[in-house]
Amino acid sequence: MQANLNNLKFVLITGLSGAGKTETVRILEDLGYFCVDNLPPALIPKFAELCIQSEGKINHVALVCDIRGRGFFDHLIEVLEALEATGFSYEILFLEASDETLVRRFKESRRRHPILPEGSVLDGIQQERQRLQELRGRAHRIIDTSSLTARELRQEVGILFADTKTHKSMAVSVISFGYKHGIPLDADLAIDVRFLPNPHYVESLAPLTGNDEPVQEYVFKWSVTQRFMQKLLDLVEFLLPQYVKEGKQELVIAIGCTGGRHRSVAIANYIADFIRQQGFVVNVEHRGLQQHI
Repeated sequence: MQANLNNLKFVLITGLSGAGKTETVRILEDLGYFCVDNLPPALIPKFAELCIQSEGKINHVALVCDIRGRGFFDHLIEVLEALEATGFSYEILFLEASDETLVRRFKESRRRHPILPEGSVLDGIQQERQRLQELRGRAHRIIDTSSLTARELRQEVGILFADTKTHKSMAVSVISFGYKHGIPLDADLAIDVRFLPNPHYVESLAPLTGNDEPVQEYVFKWSVTQRFMQKLLDLVEFLLPQYVKEGKQELVIAIGCTGGRHRSVAIANYIADFIRQQGFVVNVEHRGLQQHI
């Protein structure tokens, strides 16, 4: 049993509220990890046993345990010490950020701090930082997200936790955008899809986005789209290993339509899924939707 447990890649994600734990879980899910959010610490040993019983179907696991667990969370260190005594191997990833950054994020999201829902956000942050001090000292990896973009966080987590047997070293970002807002300055490749039939002119589709299934069905039903996608995916499949061979660490592919809400979003999502199937860490960003909000 002990040997089987040690075959697990077991990552415990914790840290300060607002430091990026939710985004990190999404990244690890894209990397093939089985993720569980807010698991009570007392259930961690039993959960590990269930992973063993999966007979190798689950061998990359990420758990989030944080202050939301309230009284249960106080027993986390006790549980970890018990696991260590059995020879169980795990890694703690601790996410943090500056007080200024965390306050700003709470204000932007209009969330209350879980420790002091009726009090000052800053007081809650400082109390939480104090309570997590011992756990931070036990962390194997610490990431300060104060100045990281979502793409930079994805790249850093990918470098730390991607299985090199199944994931390539180059991080890929696929960005959809609207030409009326300008081409992204960080794009390595910019693909113009304004020639495709536009859902904006279909009354029932105009209020939707490329994330919605009816828009996706409309965009991909045309023969011109199908021919274009075949050629584009062939190009992407050819280019990716060439960039890896050249030593490129990050590739940004930008897909643009007029407003950045329909065609570019649907196609960017499709391309991102295709690239993930090739074993790359992929971040997707829809700038036209952000600018529309």
